[in-house]
Amino acid sequence: MATKFSKETYLYWYELMQLIRQFELKAEEMYKMAGKIRGFFHAYIGQEAIAAGCMTATRQEDPFITGYRDHGLGLAKGISANAGMAELYGKATGCAKGKGGSMHFFSKEHYFYGGHGIVGAQIGTGAGLAFAEQYRGTDNVVLCFFGDGAARQGLLHEAFNLAMLWKLPVVFICENNNYAMGTSIERTSNVVDIYKLADAYEMPADKVDGMSPEACHNAVARAVKRAREKGGPTLLEMKTYRYKGHSVSDPQKYRTKEEVEEYKGKDPIQVVLQTILDNKFATKEEIAAIDARINAVVEESVKFAEESPWPDDNELLKDVYVDQNYPFIVD
Repeated sequence: MATKFSKETYLYWYELMQLIRQFELKAEEMYKMAGKIRGFFHAYIGQEAIAAGCMTATRQEDPFITGYRDHGLGLAKGISANAGMAELYGKATGCAKGKGGSMHFFSKEHYFYGGHGIVGAQIGTGAGLAFAEQYRGTDNVVLCFFGDGAARQGLLHEAFNLAMLWKLPVVFICENNNYAMGTSIERTSNVVDIYKLADAYEMPADKVDGMSPEACHNAVARAVKRAREKGGPTLLEMKTYRYKGHSVSDPQKYRTKEEVEEYKGKDPIQVVLQTILDNKFATKEEIAAIDARINAVVEESVKFAEESPWPDDNELLKDVYVDQNYPFIVD
């Protein structure tokens, strides 16, 4: 089977998607079995093709911002497995100093701006990041990710309007995994094709196969090119699927096992692996070596998190924004 993408690209996609998958499987194990991770935990498992395709279609300095299902995109942007696992554990060596946890991965160094727990809040912040890039005169493009549930937030419309008015360099990406928590889009909206929301603002938009890194790459590459050329924003609805529940506490009674199995037949990791083998980009032995390397990285991340210190008490009020001139602060 011929492909227009290189051997190196496919191997990169495979390794990145496997890292995300194995990291989250291990983290879920430490959450459920060992009780080492507390709070909320929203797995990206099944959606890895989006992270993979977006990475090869952008530059490192292009900022990413997303909601609370953030582990996969954070790892893709360069947050180490060690820093990610330590953050899940709430340790001082985590990517947010142990203060953010699962929903608030963050790394300015890697141009990853969260990890936001308020549904849809990152849409406005993403437009703001794009405004900042435009104001500074860079040609960086912001990728702003949100779920199908966040598409119901009023902030989306305000952000879309101003982004088009000011031609901001942002690609809005709706990772539509079919369910907002446990509610299908058919139960919340008369418009089930989310990309059509862009029509009200004359914003270019497209529906994308979010289970294919090839399709994600191509769609994002077109949108990023347009933004760099000062053509303004694009909305991409990436149709994907999460194999796990909304969070680890989700009993998933709103969907059938048959539906989940159907989508597992489209698993992007297995599809990319088959493409690699069909094109003889790597042998089974070479793939096994990649898998072993990823497994070692993930196991090391658990060891690192276990051995890392808890944040000091004096960290409690650090990194909290305070405006000393705010008139309503009382000593």
